[in-house]
Amino acid sequence: MDAPYFSTSLPSILHISLFIILTVLLLPPSYCIGDDPLFAECGRPYHCGSFENISFPYWIDDDRPDYCRHRDKGYELQCVNEYPVLQFEELKFRVLNFNQSTNKMTIARTDLWGNLCPDKKLNTTLNYSLYDYTSTVQNLTLFYGCSQNASILAGNRFECSQGDWNNAYFVDDTLLPHATLLMKILEKGFEVEYDQSLMVACSGCQSSGGICSSNGTSTPPFVCLCPRGVQSPFLCPDGRKTSKSKVMIIAFASLSIVIGVLIIGLCFKRKFTSINIIHFFEKENLTHQSVETFLRNNGPFSIRRYNYSDIKTMTNFFRDQLGQGGYGCVYKGKLQDGSFVAVKVLKESKGDGEEFINEVTSISRTSHVNIVTLRGFCFEGSKRALIYEFMPNGSLEKFIYRKAPPKVDHHQLGWETLYMIAVGIARGLEYLHRGCNTRILHFDIKPHNILLDENFCPKISDFGLAKICPRENSIISMSGARGTVGYIAPEVFCRNFGGVSHKSDVYSYGMMVLEMVGGTNNIDVETDHTSETYFPHWIYRHLELDKELWMQGIINEEDKQNIKKILIVGLCCIQTDPSNRPTMSRVVDMLEGSLDSLQIPPKPFLSSPSRPLGDSSSTMALHYDSIRASSLA
Repeated sequence: MDAPYFSTSLPSILHISLFIILTVLLLPPSYCIGDDPLFAECGRPYHCGSFENISFPYWIDDDRPDYCRHRDKGYELQCVNEYPVLQFEELKFRVLNFNQSTNKMTIARTDLWGNLCPDKKLNTTLNYSLYDYTSTVQNLTLFYGCSQNASILAGNRFECSQGDWNNAYFVDDTLLPHATLLMKILEKGFEVEYDQSLMVACSGCQSSGGICSSNGTSTPPFVCLCPRGVQSPFLCPDGRKTSKSKVMIIAFASLSIVIGVLIIGLCFKRKFTSINIIHFFEKENLTHQSVETFLRNNGPFSIRRYNYSDIKTMTNFFRDQLGQGGYGCVYKGKLQDGSFVAVKVLKESKGDGEEFINEVTSISRTSHVNIVTLRGFCFEGSKRALIYEFMPNGSLEKFIYRKAPPKVDHHQLGWETLYMIAVGIARGLEYLHRGCNTRILHFDIKPHNILLDENFCPKISDFGLAKICPRENSIISMSGARGTVGYIAPEVFCRNFGGVSHKSDVYSYGMMVLEMVGGTNNIDVETDHTSETYFPHWIYRHLELDKELWMQGIINEEDKQNIKKILIVGLCCIQTDPSNRPTMSRVVDMLEGSLDSLQIPPKPFLSSPSRPLGDSSSTMALHYDSIRASSLA
């Protein structure tokens, strides 16, 4: 008797619940958000072809009033052939991909779309006050008007039939010598990111039910338009938030009824459903419990634990962003004692919190001039943050990679400074491998993880992939590969090359110091696959043949000696067999010792895996040069 009654009643309850939900969600917009004309005018998103819901700060010229637009023309989009187009001075860029939630877009130059021979030779230039290249961008140089005997670039030649531009070349050792392929690469575009501070400020307005619009000249450059006609600098005091909250409460209550009915019905059919539901909630809470248990069992730490409200206060509500990556964002902050810090706010992790635990436990064990100091951390629910000492000169890659014409007057690293940085990093790694009670293997040594203080003293940072092991253990077990492509030792991704050990960090160090010299010497080793398949072999050939043409710009003889030592040490460190690599203690001795005592090592026959051509994460920016025949002869 019970089963027929239940099966008859269930559809009726479902129908009633669904009717309530649909009625609430389909209420007229005017009921939910008000009828203020300013709000209605500026609340409509822009559209261009397949690009929908384009919103502040971007705008397309139409009949809307000026206060709906951002005051800076750098955010204006033109809709051309179903594609949004940005314009900076004489250059136009087609927008290929646009994600306002991540503040990134992929753009390509329109003058090179389907055409390698533009009317004008123009360097790629952005509005650097609003945009910047992401870390995935590679520099690509095109030469026009070259002589026939430019044999150095003969493999990458293409032709133009415009005036004196009969012969042209592109420079990138990893690209195939084929103009069609070059054109496809250019049409893939390159990735840029735009000012996130504006969006952080604007998000408060949006969360309160308002929309951001322009206010002319003041800072921040917007006002918050509210449904009731109120204009506020940041937040709406009332309006859609209140109404929408009521709508969402009703919808949530209705949905809860439906879910409850379904659970009851399923429990009649499946005896153990309740056990599965309990297991689901236990699994969701496992990460938080495991991290809390670890912090409790391994504490107390010498560093302070902060609340998330403290993080918001010290960063002034995340106002000054220093950088961002796959891990999250880094903001400049200030502690109560007046000292500046860098606050790394991690993305909400879906794993078991291993990287967060690694970083806190690894770096809390260290104290060395070449290791960044962890001042504190935050673990509060899904919110996680790490507070480091502030490094005013940022990370090393900004000084050795030339992604674009400089937008600010960056300090140009001299050869002496570069040598001291290489020695400092070596000492820091030596300390991690030998100077602690336990051995710490970093597994992600690269220029991006080397920070520079006001005196350009290097500090190793980012211990998210680190592993801690006893000092007497030379080989460790590891479930999978870890690190950054281009710096990963061969044995890390293929155990046939040997066991994973501290020698894996030595390999990463070798690849990095070779890139340091290459970047400073204006040899484009900016991407991982370029540095490993081209530059180390190029260096090896020149050292073996005792060629110094590439060092003509180094006047000081001591600098020449030091740079040669760096290159020889780098080649020693990237030997395929881990047993042939020196320890970091030996590396320090080699760098600080005599050049005459060093021998050029055998040429490594394998480097770490390169990023495949066409990878969506490897994009390109363009730089043009016009050269005379004599410069290539």
